[in-house]
Amino acid sequence: MKDKFYAYIEKLQDTITSKLEAIDGEATFKEDLWKRPEGGGGRTRVIANGKVFEKGGVNISGVHGELPKSMQTYFGVTDADFFACGLSLVLHPKNPMVPTVHANWRYFEMYDKEGNIVDQWFGGGQDLTPYYLFDEDAVHFHKTCKEACDKHHPEFYTTYKKRCDEYFWNTHRNEARGIGGLFFDYCKATAETTMTDWYNFVTEVGNSFLQGYVPIVETRKDLAYTKTQRDWQEIRRGRYVEFNLVHDKGTLFGLKTNGRIESILMSLPPHVQWHYDHTPEDGSEEARLLKVLKKPKDWV
Repeated sequence: MKDKFYAYIEKLQDTITSKLEAIDGEATFKEDLWKRPEGGGGRTRVIANGKVFEKGGVNISGVHGELPKSMQTYFGVTDADFFACGLSLVLHPKNPMVPTVHANWRYFEMYDKEGNIVDQWFGGGQDLTPYYLFDEDAVHFHKTCKEACDKHHPEFYTTYKKRCDEYFWNTHRNEARGIGGLFFDYCKATAETTMTDWYNFVTEVGNSFLQGYVPIVETRKDLAYTKTQRDWQEIRRGRYVEFNLVHDKGTLFGLKTNGRIESILMSLPPHVQWHYDHTPEDGSEEARLLKVLKKPKDWV
């Protein structure tokens, strides 16, 4: 399964980066191959200062070795080894009318000292973070998520949409990071579901990513915007940074497993602002966005 899924994310990385380069029309992804001293490595691809994408990364990795003590405590195991692989992407467009997007699809195995698999699971999801809210974009993104889920189980979309709303929640701000999408984790084999079933589901979601995001980018990337709107984008990016550094489990896992810091912090935007007690005008588009972020909405 680990070889099968790693081959899948290698191909998916190629598909996604090729399409994004075509959309940008100016910048290309810089590739960085790296190795982890404890075992494994990855292929980081970063795009920067493009016509459409100010900064973005589409990274894959496959790492293995002894599970660090902090993670052994977290999982309640001792003397365990692990293998983890996944594709993680974050795209920060230049135009504030185009939303930031994040996605991640991953697979994890844990072994005893004899090398036997004692646990394995899939996880992942995708979510959209707009700066200016176009309802039709939110509907399109969620509709794409639902269509992928519905092919595998009638309750997957409702369940994983709710988990996404709960996960990408900045508790210290009491607001959502964005308008959500899907979030699933610890997807394991059961009496009714095999690991192959989970593989088919996760790859279905991964394959739907471009369909969910690209039409939004192409519709919004050439819209006019003001400096005030750009400032708002950078203020909201600050909330994105706060979530990633304070709450995100993937970031924390990477930091605790001696992950590659450049790849882990690739998700952070290049230009961010923090204003003291910033409050948008009542009735403004900025205020409308904040109102939606205070209470998750059903888009489809």
